[in-house]
Amino acid sequence: MSDEEYMRLALELAKVGCGFVAPNPMVGAVIVKDGHIIGLGYHERYGEAHAERNALAACTEPARGATMYVTLEPCCHYGKQPPCVEAILEAGISRVVIGSRDPNPLVAGKGAASLREKGVEVISDVLREECDSINYVFFHYIQSKRPYVAMKYAMTMDGKIATRTGESKWITGEEARRHVHEQRHRYSAIMVGSGTVLTDDPMLTCRIEKGRNPVRIVCDTALRIPVTSQIAETAGQIPTILATCCKESKRQEPFLQKGCKILMVREENGHVDLRDLMSRLGEMKIDSILLEGGATLNWAALESGIVQRVLAYVSPKLFGGDGAKAPIGGRGVDLPKEGYRLRNSRIMPLGEDFLIESEVEAHVYGNY
Repeated sequence: MSDEEYMRLALELAKVGCGFVAPNPMVGAVIVKDGHIIGLGYHERYGEAHAERNALAACTEPARGATMYVTLEPCCHYGKQPPCVEAILEAGISRVVIGSRDPNPLVAGKGAASLREKGVEVISDVLREECDSINYVFFHYIQSKRPYVAMKYAMTMDGKIATRTGESKWITGEEARRHVHEQRHRYSAIMVGSGTVLTDDPMLTCRIEKGRNPVRIVCDTALRIPVTSQIAETAGQIPTILATCCKESKRQEPFLQKGCKILMVREENGHVDLRDLMSRLGEMKIDSILLEGGATLNWAALESGIVQRVLAYVSPKLFGGDGAKAPIGGRGVDLPKEGYRLRNSRIMPLGEDFLIESEVEAHVYGNY
């Protein structure tokens, strides 16, 4: 097998940690000696051993003289775990093949340099683009200290998220809805506005086997949601944050008793300041958010510049109706040239539906 083939195996291992390692990156490692694999490992959970150490622990024979393939540059600093560079040197690994370069300022080339200084052959940037692609959340978070935000919505081919009567269940089919739950597992948190809670009373949980429930965040400027809502009633079992500007202790107390965390944020134009909220959530080590808000919150998020990605689930249906809602409301832009531009789009069939996934370019009105 070639370096690229071993690295692809390491990539598949890395992906198994999806949903469990945040705010750390997904990393996989493969150890090869005399042309055969002697150790496999991946970063399994946040705070636990890194991929390199897991692969070394799984070796079926001594690793001295072997080659290690790792999807991300090995760390050389002490965090929740000791440096992986030390473990590699102690094991006598003679060659290390690296996919992504670590953007963490504590690493940033130092891991590879440390290995080279000790006589280890280091090959960098093998399948770098593919290795980078699985950790776009980590790269954003480690450099900005703010969550990566993906705006998600389901709509018909005429751009409606509900009928003229407000009915929206279900626009897409089972395969597309399952994919949404996979995203809830992947992203650390899910965020909605108070209007969504008042209208739909959702649970906002992940309903796939062995899935992880995201932290639930509700933007509720005046604490309008009912204490009897499903989100409040289950806050003792699922971490729930109410981002608000309401300082009234009497209003807050019932939610606190239910287990909700009240997060006081600045007010902007009569609503929660989303930029301030992102900074606060980043400090809480929430590295990513799946935004499942309504049209009003979606526009506010775009306008404030906090959105990095759009997930549009499109159903081959037509609802029509002048009053039927579109996925993004607000005042909108005045001219076509002022529109928010999307790039690197890809289309994925999901049963009869389609997912259009794109990155959001920095916008002149919402740089973040």
